[in-house]
Amino acid sequence: MRTPVELRVGAYYSNGSYGRSWGVREVMEFGLDPESGQETVVFRGLAGACRRKQGDCTAAEFLAWARYEVALNENSWQRVGYFEEEWPEVEE
Repeated sequence: MRTPVELRVGAYYSNGSYGRSWGVREVMEFGLDPESGQETVVFRGLAGACRRKQGDCTAAEFLAWARYEVALNENSWQRVGYFEEEWPEVEE
């Protein structure tokens, strides 16, 4: 079971991948899609595959991408808190 992530403006999140797929994004702001009414997330990429990119997606899409919150500790991104979870997820 995956641990739920609570999105906050100004917080950093990682997809928890390895190698070239790994990335860190910062949540810049939340919005509302006028057509669908879905909550949206505006983000900027800070490290890995997302670096120097900006984008937006639905909150559900961002939550599907984000594995956990991270913080920069000197020169490395480290997971905030610790939660036991199965890795990798098993598809049903």
